[in-house]
Amino acid sequence: MIRIGNELIFPPTSLSDARGLLCYGGDLSIPRLLLAYRSGIFPWYSEGEPILWYSPNPRFVLFPDEIRISKSMRQVIRRGRFEFRMNTQFASVIRHCKEVNRRGQPGTWINEDMVSAYCELHTHGHAISAECYEQGELVGGLYGILGKRVFFGESMFSLVPNASKFAFIHLVEHYIQKGIELIDCQMHTAHLESLGGRNIDRKQFESYLM
Repeated sequence: MIRIGNELIFPPTSLSDARGLLCYGGDLSIPRLLLAYRSGIFPWYSEGEPILWYSPNPRFVLFPDEIRISKSMRQVIRRGRFEFRMNTQFASVIRHCKEVNRRGQPGTWINEDMVSAYCELHTHGHAISAECYEQGELVGGLYGILGKRVFFGESMFSLVPNASKFAFIHLVEHYIQKGIELIDCQMHTAHLESLGGRNIDRKQFESYLM
């Protein structure tokens, strides 16, 4: 596995292994994180590990015009139970993503260094949160990095059923109007597959980064 140092550079993504792991080391500074996302690379590691950088092939993505909204979810939206907002509680969203219990997972990869780094990205206008409220309370949402043509989704949470789906659907609808052509979901999940996510070849994915 390739180790990177202080220089702002990543190895070619074609060198990643079968898991998508490309290299380790470096830091979570704004310049490095932005270079990573612009190169189709993202950090994903656990507490006590060095920073691990990934570029999986295939890449799990969602094309906005392919989003699938089930009949039951359309009914949820029509009932007006939830309210959608953006960027009003970014720190709360990422902390909920860090702390929420996930079925089949013993813990989270979002450590305090990640929280600090992405909150700083948000302060500088690079990271955004999509939020779902019920009776004024934050009950679901997601956060990620906003590029020119791609939204790089990082993590989502739900405190009540359908809350993260509600936020995700509204995020996609919002950014269709802003010229976003692709939602990067990074790795496969059944949750996002149900909304229309699918795998594409890494070369095709990277063509949207140019």
